[in-house]
Amino acid sequence: MNSIITGLMAGTIATVPMTLVMAGLFRLLPRREQYPLPPREITEHVAEKAGVDEHLDESKRTGLTWLAHFAYGAVCGAIYAPLTKLVPVPHVWWGVLFGLFVWLISYLGLLPALGLFPRVTKQPARRNALMIAAHIVWGLFLGATVFWLRRSSS
Repeated sequence: MNSIITGLMAGTIATVPMTLVMAGLFRLLPRREQYPLPPREITEHVAEKAGVDEHLDESKRTGLTWLAHFAYGAVCGAIYAPLTKLVPVPHVWWGVLFGLFVWLISYLGLLPALGLFPRVTKQPARRNALMIAAHIVWGLFLGATVFWLRRSSS
């Protein structure tokens, strides 16, 4: 199977446990920190910048949030899978490191630079910890899924 297709599939699959971790840890946050998580905030900022936010009802906002969240996971997975052929690190650990890298690049660089999310230095520490944990889980499942998909297709 093509590495990019493998990565797209693995990134999508890995987004499921990531999302479950996000939802579970969200419930543990203090009430004042239980405002929308980054996927929702980012989707709303994109909708505002695109000038379509006033045309979106709650169900459309929710649908777009899910779509964007899983698409980002899939695209990052498509970047990851070909890279694993270059670095001789076991997939699970490479996945965890890549998950942390995605968090770092996204939340400290790309998203703030595009005006889609404030820098993490402006976020409460517990919310940052939640997102870091979620990215570790995503990376763990990404690495394991890429490994499993490659073994099962050979």
